[in-house]
Amino acid sequence: MPITVDIDVMLARRKMSVGELADRVGITPANLAVLKNGRAKAVRFTTLAALCEVLECQPGDLLRWEAESTTGE
Repeated sequence: MPITVDIDVMLARRKMSVGELADRVGITPANLAVLKNGRAKAVRFTTLAALCEVLECQPGDLLRWEAESTTGE
């Protein structure tokens, strides 16, 4: 999928654990792991807003688009 999730980057910058972020956002650590590892099919705007509030960042700091390779790699 061409959407890359950079929650790990923001966690490192904020020196915060996955468990602490999940607790402060109000989602389970398992659901946060699914999102963090790029396995989520969707994310609710309320969840994205909560992540941004807790991490003090913009949505673009957490999600980015990368063109898929067309060379068959």
